[in-house]
Amino acid sequence: MSIPGGGEPAALFLNGTVGAGKTSVAEAAGELLADAGVPHAVLDLDQLRRVWPAPADDPFNAALLLRNVRDVTRNARAAGAVRLVLAGVVEGADDRRAFADALGVPMTVCRLTADLDVVRARLRARHSGRDAELRWHLDRCAELDEIIAASGTTDLAVPSTAGTVPDVARAVLTGVGWL
Repeated sequence: MSIPGGGEPAALFLNGTVGAGKTSVAEAAGELLADAGVPHAVLDLDQLRRVWPAPADDPFNAALLLRNVRDVTRNARAAGAVRLVLAGVVEGADDRRAFADALGVPMTVCRLTADLDVVRARLRARHSGRDAELRWHLDRCAELDEIIAASGTTDLAVPSTAGTVPDVARAVLTGVGWL
């Protein structure tokens, strides 16, 4: 089978602040890859870190996340996945190196950008009725957006509000040469 963008295994890391659309775009990218006949796996990194309570010295469960990424990636590749699409956060060069090492394949980081007013509206809808959670995400979105913007880890940037979610996913996949 001829794989668009070449047959060598590769990963696409969708990066962005909370509410940027990473998970939605990753799911749509998976659908587009399936439609194109490309063996792939989509990983929502928030789910791979979701263990409570988190250690006091690792509040985002980063160590657990990296172990899970390594294991899930190995299993997905053994099942035939050639492309890996990850939705998560890379805050800096150390994060990028750690994910690349855990994946064991070349990784492209695509930053999904969005106007922070749009992000805040998304967060209000997503966390409706959960006030403490909403406050944390609203406080974090601008801070994380600045961290990611300054990190120097972005290979490609795509606005997540430039069309429908499938349009954004197509722009991302086209941008990395997978479609």
